[in-house]
Order: sequence, then structure tokens, then C-alpha cells
Amino acid sequence: MSSPSTTIDAQIARWQRFRAGRNAALSADHGWLTLTSFQWLPEEPTTLDLVPGLWSTDGTTAFLTASAGDGLTFVENGDAVEGTASATLKDEESLIWVQYGGADGTQVVVELAMRADKYAIRTRDNGSPVLTGFSAVPTYDYNPDWVIGGRFEAYAEPVDVPIGTANPLVDGIHRSVGEVVFRAPGIDHDIRLHAEEEKLGALTVTFHDETNGDTTDEWRKVSIPRPRPDGSVVIDFNRSINYPSAFTPYGTCPMPVRGNSIDVRVEAGEKIPAE
Repeated sequence: MSSPSTTIDAQIARWQRFRAGRNAALSADHGWLTLTSFQWLPEEPTTLDLVPGLWSTDGTTAFLTASAGDGLTFVENGDAVEGTASATLKDEESLIWVQYGGADGTQVVVELAMRADKYAIRTRDNGSPVLTGFSAVPTYDYNPDWVIGGRFEAYAEPVDVPIGTANPLVDGIHRSVGEVVFRAPGIDHDIRLHAEEEKLGALTVTFHDETNGDTTDEWRKVSIPRPRPDGSVVIDFNRSINYPSAFTPYGTCPMPVRGNSIDVRVEAGEKIPAE
């Protein structure tokens, strides 16, 4: 039988592999650390900051007008943007549309997005100092006390709950599929948090806690493996991570459902990113 120290060592090793993967994902080209602008599209063709061409929308379709001299190419096929191109998205959809800059013309990609039923663009620049200066997200040390057993109480049907986002001009919807119920260290009552469903039945919980604004960002999220047939779950708060809005002012990340709060300091998981 394994000793307790061996078990903890194995947990720490798994957590370290998780952290290595997380930091590698954040370091990816044109990832969340490369955002350099968020701009709504105007009704009339207009120049926007940091990106060539003229941009506009009629409310249902986005338009980009450019010449070969602007240096814009389509990400999908590398063809030059000449004349007027258009794209149509549904709300919450995004399209990595065009690119420009750098030695090979791919340093910056432009993401077209539909948020709050309006078109916007975000520039993603691999030369962003947020990316080039990044090494790792600071975290609390691994704490086995924050690996907690609980239960998932599913709703009969998902419930759409209105929420805010990191952008005050963009509202969001949290599709709650049920509640995760558990006892946190130092608390003698049940905590109930709304959960969203991920692929293959896993859950995501977005939450506030008493460390927010001190050692952690304003809110974080944690993924929970698929509940067992009896509804039991294991919540590893050491795997709590920041939303992209912790790293950039150009995110539209969802806030927690009102009341999704843990009334104690969750000193586990990611901290406020380094400047």
C-alpha cells in the first residue's frame, strides 16, 4: 500500500504536468496573451487602430475593403485581400479572418467576433509584450486540502442565467446544468455553485472567493471531471485558472452567476498574473 507521502508526491507530479501544459498553451502563437485591441465595427467604412484596410458592418454582415498594398492576406488560404470581402457570424462566434505584418506576413491575425449581436475585431500580435515577457502564471503551492469531494445536483433541464462579462458593453448567458455542492475548508455549511457542462460531461464552475482582488483576479474557474453515476464529484481547486481577461483588457470573459461565491479564501490555483 502506498504511503500518504507517496500519494501526495503523485498528486503534486500530476499538478506540475497540468501547470506545464497550461503555461505552454498560454504561450501559443496568436493566443490570449497576444490580444492588442478590441474594436467595434462602424456602419461606414473606416480605418481602425493597429490594422490596415477599411472596416464596417451593416448589422448582419462584416465588410473589409483593402488593396494588395495593405499587406492583408486571408488566414484560411494565404490569398491577398483585394477589393471588399465579407463574413457573417452568429452571436458568440469568432473567425480568425486575416493576417499581416512581420517577415512572413503572419505576425498579426485579426479575429472577427460577434458579441452582444454586434461585430467587433480583435488584433492578435505575436510581438505583444504580454506574450514575449511571459514565462508562467504565478500560483499558490499545491495544497491537498483544496481537493474536495462533493456532489452534483443536475437540473431537469438547463437554465439560461443572464450574467455580465469582462466587457461592460457585453452581456452574457450562463447555461446552468445544475449545482455543485460541497463543504470548503473552514466553512461549516454547504456551498452551492452553478455549473456549466463541458465536452464529455465534465463541468466548469466560475466563482468568486475572498482572495479576489488581493492575491487572485476578480474571479476564476475550475474544471471538474464528469460526475460519477451517484452524482459524486471531486473538485481540485489547485487547478483553478484565470480567464483571459486576467491577462488582457480585450477579453469578453463571463463573470460568475450572482451568488457563485465561496465565503473563504481559496488559497489554491492561479494568482494574479505578473505585470
